[in-house]
Amino acid sequence: MNDAAPPRRIWLCADDYGISPGVNRAIRDLIERGRLNATSVMVVTPAIGRDEVAALQEAASKSPRCAIGLHVTLTAPFRPLTMHFKPVDGGMFLPFPKLLRAGLLRKLDPEIIRAELVVQLAAFKELFGRAPDFVDGHQHAQLFPQVRDGFLAAVKAAAPDAWVRQGGRNQPLAKRLGAPKALLLDILSAQFRKRAARAGLAFNPAFAGAYDFSRAPDFGALMTQFLDSLPDGGLVMCHPGFVDDVLVSLDPLTTQREHEHKYLASEDFPRLLAANKVTLG
Repeated sequence: MNDAAPPRRIWLCADDYGISPGVNRAIRDLIERGRLNATSVMVVTPAIGRDEVAALQEAASKSPRCAIGLHVTLTAPFRPLTMHFKPVDGGMFLPFPKLLRAGLLRKLDPEIIRAELVVQLAAFKELFGRAPDFVDGHQHAQLFPQVRDGFLAAVKAAAPDAWVRQGGRNQPLAKRLGAPKALLLDILSAQFRKRAARAGLAFNPAFAGAYDFSRAPDFGALMTQFLDSLPDGGLVMCHPGFVDDVLVSLDPLTTQREHEHKYLASEDFPRLLAANKVTLG
């Protein structure tokens, strides 16, 4: 590594603000410690409201470079904000495998998706008093075929200055083949980037942070891998949180969130950033 090279400035984004009080507290804690510089907010979830928004804004005001984005939500167990959204399952969005399959089979209506996302963007603006700094998607739904068309149209219309998240990595193919989940994101992101560029929307140059949550691996070791080859302006996704009953009722990703918070709050994390000449500032 060239010691004279300036540090790489990256985004470390905590997803799912608003999913539960415990997740919200953990994200705010890390922002206040300077261990995160972005979070994306769900507006269809139970733990979002004026008090939680005000607390997030206060935490972010203490950080010199903290972006707040919209975490577009289109998958179960959450419900659409628009009355005529379809397809639904018991009044809820489809589970993400079914949504992905429907997009691949060209069974979605991008206009219906666009209308839902325009309302989610408006809800964010109502809560925060401004448009989001960036827009991404819960369970990467923004990358799915047909969904991405409605997504990009909504962002272009309602938040044209926001950047959007793509999920492609900046690594040689040989390194990428060992992670099936991340490889799928690479494939889906190739078309997403082309369409975002055509729409004139900015996006992150590279992405990291996908892993098999069910295996509960060492998050410090994973973070070392995530920083490898990540360019300036690249983004690492994370999911810190404190487990509570609301989270358990809504999402299978629970205790691993506490492992992520523990590592990011530890002194090992800034040492890793320094060793790799990476900054969140």
